[in-house]
Amino acid sequence: MDPIDDVLAARSVEDSRYVSVEARGAWGISFRSPHTTYVMMIRSGRCWWQPGSHAEPELLAPGNCFLVRAGAEFALADEPGRSLVSCESLLASQPGSPVRHGTEGPVTEIVSARLAFDTGAAEPLLRVLPPVLRLDLDDSIGDALRSTFRLLELERTFSGFGSGFITSRLADALFVYALRTHVSSAESSHGWLSALSDPRLAPALRDLHTDLAHPWTVEELARRAGMSRAAFAAAFRRKTGDSPINYLTYWRMHRAKALLRDTESSLQQIALAIGYDTDAAFSRAFRRHESVAPGAWRRRWRASAADSREAAE
Repeated sequence: MDPIDDVLAARSVEDSRYVSVEARGAWGISFRSPHTTYVMMIRSGRCWWQPGSHAEPELLAPGNCFLVRAGAEFALADEPGRSLVSCESLLASQPGSPVRHGTEGPVTEIVSARLAFDTGAAEPLLRVLPPVLRLDLDDSIGDALRSTFRLLELERTFSGFGSGFITSRLADALFVYALRTHVSSAESSHGWLSALSDPRLAPALRDLHTDLAHPWTVEELARRAGMSRAAFAAAFRRKTGDSPINYLTYWRMHRAKALLRDTESSLQQIALAIGYDTDAAFSRAFRRHESVAPGAWRRRWRASAADSREAAE
């Protein structure tokens, strides 16, 4: 298991969809959602990309692909300065796909996987991603990403039974391929995503995530990496910005929160599952990390989830 498996296994993807937009003539679409991450590609035509209100617009061409983190604000338009319609408004008015926008004129087709994350569960991933990632599709990973887009389009065009399930899983796969493209690039230089691209550190990271309950030490992790303790600790901090033990504690707390959210496991059971001998030791570590006891955290989260469900109804 690697850290991405850890995040995705924590039920962090609440909804994933594929949308094709056909924009004609004079048009503009704004995108901003605190919970939605996009993997987009310009399939045909051309448009201008406006990342925020102060950056210079950029002309996009067919094959340009990018991943946009939840919370980032941007716009696409046929020309800079167009009036904008929100993406959410378009999707609400046209629940099917393709979504059509604009009047007569040249067509730009934009295809996108939209993934709505539980921001708490996905926080370890979202915090190490920049707002926008331009993705290079010129290698084998990029080819896999393009192929997944093609499969999504085939499913949209010739949908049959189980289409919603297939589309959702392909959208999830597209997101992971986008992350692989980022990690394999020279620009991937921040946090544990960067460490995954290091052939020395990656095996130790995967071993750690496969068994968080193991009594890991820096010495043992260094042996898994085939490095001295000092060299491993230095390389780990250089890549992740943290020490191996702080990193281990962070992910243990992340796993603990998933178990507190999604199971009825007792504090003692959770403690043993993530590497603490007693519930008291686990509670002390959790309180240091989250500034609240695990039992209180669970009650608070469940009350908040119940309020959200009532508001949705």
